Amino acid sequence: MEVVSWARLQFALTTIYHFFFVPLTLGLSIFIALLETRYVRSGDEKYKHLAKFWGTLFLINFALGVVTGLVQEFQFGLNWSEYSRFMGDIFGAPLAIEALLAFYMESTFIGVWVFGWERISQKAHLAAAWLVALGSNISALWILIANSFMQHPVGYTLDPETGYARMSSFLALITNSHVIYQYAHVFTAGLATAGFVVLAFSAWHLLRKHEVEFFGTAFRWAARFALIGSLLVVGVGHFQGQYVVRHQPMKMAAAEALWETQEPASFALIAFPDEVQRKNTFAIEIPYVLSFLSYNNFTGRVLGINELDQAYQEQYGPGSYVPPVTLLFWSFRIMVGAGFLMILLAFLSLVWQKQLERRPLLAKALLWAPLLPYLASTTGWILAEVGRWPWIVYQLLRIEDAVSPNVPASSVAFSLIVLTLLYLVLAIVGVGLALKYGTRRAIYAEEAQAVYSA
Repeated sequence: MEVVSWARLQFALTTIYHFFFVPLTLGLSIFIALLETRYVRSGDEKYKHLAKFWGTLFLINFALGVVTGLVQEFQFGLNWSEYSRFMGDIFGAPLAIEALLAFYMESTFIGVWVFGWERISQKAHLAAAWLVALGSNISALWILIANSFMQHPVGYTLDPETGYARMSSFLALITNSHVIYQYAHVFTAGLATAGFVVLAFSAWHLLRKHEVEFFGTAFRWAARFALIGSLLVVGVGHFQGQYVVRHQPMKMAAAEALWETQEPASFALIAFPDEVQRKNTFAIEIPYVLSFLSYNNFTGRVLGINELDQAYQEQYGPGSYVPPVTLLFWSFRIMVGAGFLMILLAFLSLVWQKQLERRPLLAKALLWAPLLPYLASTTGWILAEVGRWPWIVYQLLRIEDAVSPNVPASSVAFSLIVLTLLYLVLAIVGVGLALKYGTRRAIYAEEAQAVYSA
């Protein structure tokens, strides 16, 4: 179990750190493509400069995302070899397609986009921008197809000799119902993240009256982008939650600290779970709301942790099937709370976009607002991955059975320390570069100013 704990901690570190870069890549690639589309259609040079300015941040983010993503793949063979043996026939297919199709397309056309200005036609360059955005988001789709099998296994058979999972239907794998909700949630989170990052840097410049027209335009576009993304991510999250209630009821019961089955079920605004006594020592609840959130009616029956744990023990054998309730309960509330704060800030930014200098409190809040989508994404993934405890592949493979049997805990701990230090350096470099390029005046400020004056 010591090896399992170290291996889980290491994968959690690398995954959370890698995912810091993913949503911004997904959303910012689309944001830049939209800006360039406006430039090609209108001929307004300002939008060309905007696309180039935010493209610099995109390239920094993309490079760091690639570097951190590579480490994850090595862990499958090093720390999680039994998982790789069990899942390799299924997991390998979407990962290979992601690398050979989506990632190569994305990387190729990033090069065309960066070096193609003034070398190819405007429409060809615009096509490259959209192919980068398409490649980025298709790449995420294939990764989530692989992850969705771990959440909701479909299209497989178990080898009678080895017990390993074998793919029986590629179509079932890629049309997994879990993918629809998970990908939509990640995609819309990317839109919101990009919107708030652009809002923050634009607000910084506007507070200092740097290229007011240039960054004012960026601010207005980002406010719309952030609001649309935030509304969609909360809406999709609601339907995804209802899906989880049906297919992973223990995860949602733990996220609500619902120990006993209730009909109708109350929603706990605040609770302090006692995981030893299996009860809440304190809770503020709203009657009927959890039933409505789960089934769109006020009388639905929501299964509790104790009843589900007993059913799982009868089905899968002795042991505990209860995930860390306190962690999941507060992760869920932090995620939801951050989502609603994002909607509020994006809405106020849109309403007061031309009055920002008279709203210093909002402007200063926006400087820190990008923390909200990152916090929501991190806690959302904690809920998604930790919530299916004790399974690494839901109801098929337990976490302790997936770890490499011949890797000592000391080796995993050592590599964890090395990776932590390496990621710390990368974080300092990445944040430093983003702040350097995001807070300097427009890259093409003189040329842009000439355009505005004309």
